[in-house]
Amino acid sequence: MPPVSATTTTAERTPMLAGRRGIGESILVKLFVVLPLLALVVAVPFAWGWGLGWLDVGLTVFFYYATGLGVTVGFHRYFTHRAFTANRGLRVGLAIAGSMSFQGPVITWVADHRRHHAYADKEGDPHSPWLYGTSVAAVAKGFAHAHVGWLFERDQTNAARFAPDLLADDDLRRVDRLFMLWSTVSLLAPAVIGGLVTWSWWGALTALFWAGFVRIGLLHHVTWSINSICHMIGERPFAARDRSTNFWPLAVASMGESWHNLHHADPTCARHGVLPGQIDMSARLIWIFEKLGWASRVRWPTPRRLDQLSRR
Repeated sequence: MPPVSATTTTAERTPMLAGRRGIGESILVKLFVVLPLLALVVAVPFAWGWGLGWLDVGLTVFFYYATGLGVTVGFHRYFTHRAFTANRGLRVGLAIAGSMSFQGPVITWVADHRRHHAYADKEGDPHSPWLYGTSVAAVAKGFAHAHVGWLFERDQTNAARFAPDLLADDDLRRVDRLFMLWSTVSLLAPAVIGGLVTWSWWGALTALFWAGFVRIGLLHHVTWSINSICHMIGERPFAARDRSTNFWPLAVASMGESWHNLHHADPTCARHGVLPGQIDMSARLIWIFEKLGWASRVRWPTPRRLDQLSRR
């Protein structure tokens, strides 16, 4: 499927917003943000001498990267930017894995992100840190807004404008409608595994806490750091029309997403970490999918393209 532009003439005649969230949905969003955050706050004292075993660590790492790659490879590079073409099984699998990250239904996520690219760091961008000015107070307010504050706003991005291709896909609409099911599975699967392996309720409880709530909280804040930190701090080796940056400390935790400057310079590129030493797990997974025959028409970077994008 060819890349989808969020700024075509037809799209511009469609409203950017589709009304406001209802009270019930707004409460759910707050719970999805606050509960994992609380788990992170109590994680250190909870782990001090008890409540954390190697099984919990293993499950946390596994579910962190399984659901995180569902976001980076699936929600972001495939569904939002069409950096490659996926067969039906991979398409549905990526949509489910990304939905298990607790970051919202796939169609909503994609619509928000396409809107971000259409108005990056300008009015209309749902989570730019530069919307309030450049004073110290304005930058602090902008950081808070970009990192998490924008999630509490009730305005809804219009999916009919920014994600019509996903709305036309029966499989994705079905996955989208079942978001609460995938979220429940995301929490209960670690607990079930922990309980069965240890054959105890305590093993189930600690797995739920670490590989469920703490894992989700960590992934949330790494993902949100791409919206905040990676539009404020870091290097800008490529020419982008916004303030996107590369921030190397987040490369492994973000699965390659923190090479954000290249991404904004060339959004449909399947690899974000294109310079020597830039680790990009998401690109490696796409490469594996390509070798397996599950992905095709991958938009890999070329030396000529990178030279065109490089700052002189």
